Amino acid sequence: MTAAFFFFMAPALEPGFFSRVLHEWANDGQEFVHVKLPNLIAVVLVALVLSRFITLATRHMVRVAQRNNASALRLSQVKTFSAILRTTLQAALWTLTALQGLLILGVDLGPLLASAGVAGIAVGLAAQTIVKDILNGTLILLEDQFNIGDTVRISGMSGVVEAMTLRRTEVRDGDGTLYVIPNSQITTVANLSREYSQATVPVSVDFSVPPDAILELLRRTAMEVRNDARFAADFLADPVILGVDAIRGPELVYPVQFRTRAGQQAGPVREFRRRIRLALEERGMLPGDPYRTFRAYGEAEPEEPVTAQQAGQKAGHRVAEPRAVDLTALPAAEHNPFTGE
Repeated sequence: MTAAFFFFMAPALEPGFFSRVLHEWANDGQEFVHVKLPNLIAVVLVALVLSRFITLATRHMVRVAQRNNASALRLSQVKTFSAILRTTLQAALWTLTALQGLLILGVDLGPLLASAGVAGIAVGLAAQTIVKDILNGTLILLEDQFNIGDTVRISGMSGVVEAMTLRRTEVRDGDGTLYVIPNSQITTVANLSREYSQATVPVSVDFSVPPDAILELLRRTAMEVRNDARFAADFLADPVILGVDAIRGPELVYPVQFRTRAGQQAGPVREFRRRIRLALEERGMLPGDPYRTFRAYGEAEPEEPVTAQQAGQKAGHRVAEPRAVDLTALPAAEHNPFTGE
């Protein structure tokens, strides 16, 4: 051990060793101050200028949205996207600045970049879905396909959008179930809250009710709902009575269309159904029933049901009595256990 100690310490024991070390340090310091330090300062100043430009550009996006009187939800989305864009660009900028600084200091970046390339390929192969989520989420924000609070149908799910990020969208349906949908699975968007909503209410009435009378009743009832103070602000146009849409045996179907502000059609539709129910009862008009038998125009309903035998006796015809069937004389049902027939 003593021999090894003297082997390594022998150079330090030579005359002038420490003076040569100090001289080399001084030369390195001078080179750093004269060459490397100005380059580092220049790289950092350029990075600071670019960082400031990124900040101003992303803030300008928000100011443009505010000047265009964007909705609160749209403004919130612009702020979210600008913040994400600013963070991403800043991270990329300062990563490149750090690599350039290491290069100026003389650090060999070859092994580091090779390792980073291999790691990037591995991460890219393992995280393809995440990359697709982020890209699709970015397009959803840029194209304004839907906003938080909109009622949508996406990926077979229907409900209200509660939250959205670049990677996922959260939708809550009518029974309170929360669906978390990756943005890469959103291929078709049905937005039920964009611009206006239109609801069609089919009113089924008995065949015996004159069409002109029911059309007038529907028109008057729909306009009463239209002029109601509770719903007047929700309507964008007067209700439309489309006429007789279908004849299904003893019933006729009259569709009524309501056009309202987006997502506000439920209240007027419920009120119209309530009022038309009371109006039909008040005027003695029967609702449509596919199982009701229509006999003749103006013919009164019989007080008691009449069998075929009673109808024949009433008309003076002789109707044969039904023959009794001896159940014990019926042949047994044959069943093949192999075919199941």
